[in-house]
Amino acid sequence: RWQKVLYERQPFPDNYVDQRFLEELRKNVRARRYRYRAVVFQSGAVVQQLCSVCVFVLTWWYMDAGMLSPQGLFGAALVSSLLGYVLFDAVDGGAGRWASGRTRWADLKSTLVFAAFTYGFSPVLKTLTESISTDTIYAMSALMLLGHLIFFDYGANAAIVSSTLSLNMAIFASVCLASRLPRALHAFVMVTFAMQIFALWPMLQKKLKAQTPRCYVGVTVLFALAALAGLATVSSVGAVLFASLLLTISCLCPYCLIRLQLLKDNIHGPWDEAEIKEDLSRFLM
Repeated sequence: RWQKVLYERQPFPDNYVDQRFLEELRKNVRARRYRYRAVVFQSGAVVQQLCSVCVFVLTWWYMDAGMLSPQGLFGAALVSSLLGYVLFDAVDGGAGRWASGRTRWADLKSTLVFAAFTYGFSPVLKTLTESISTDTIYAMSALMLLGHLIFFDYGANAAIVSSTLSLNMAIFASVCLASRLPRALHAFVMVTFAMQIFALWPMLQKKLKAQTPRCYVGVTVLFALAALAGLATVSSVGAVLFASLLLTISCLCPYCLIRLQLLKDNIHGPWDEAEIKEDLSRFLM
């Protein structure tokens, strides 16, 4: 009788297997079964980041066109930051702050230092790209914002994810666009606003997503509507296309993922590579 061993000589060819070989066949052992609502909920991170980029570009366009003053943007950003700061601690009752050991005084000092350095270097930021053509600046900004969306941490465990690279690309794009604004004050407010929407806002999103999922869904919907309303004032066609993109990502793509899961057919059996489940740490001493 044939045995699945290599250390004994048997009267069978090397590639021989009997009918018992396929008895250990298993299909889709580690396949994940997704639910449509869960996938739609997870797609909210992509929707919010797209809306963040849209709001940032719209804000820059309003300031460049003279429809938004830097004082008004700075005041609105300051009020929203204070509200978000209070909400960040209120969501978990301050447990996250207590675990990190960071005090409010440390946060205030970091904010003041960042604002002081940014304001001091704002004349340099304003004149940093004078020798570069405007078309090149726009192309570089679009490329950097696209890279920001690609490398952003949406919660997936993938090698392409890099929060540091994503944030740096977004700040680089903000510096490029800020250099095309009329005055140094505009550049200072624009870079500060970029830090708020690309660094602080995602932190609040993750906290809401983990602690209050319903609130997170409501904030995502309101933020998307605000971005669409702002885009509609600039281009109605752009608003329609952007709304189609958001609906595709949040509704159509999850549906396609669910349907494609039904076609998955991964097989497992005795032909798989051997997995050593024994603890071999004692041999490393």
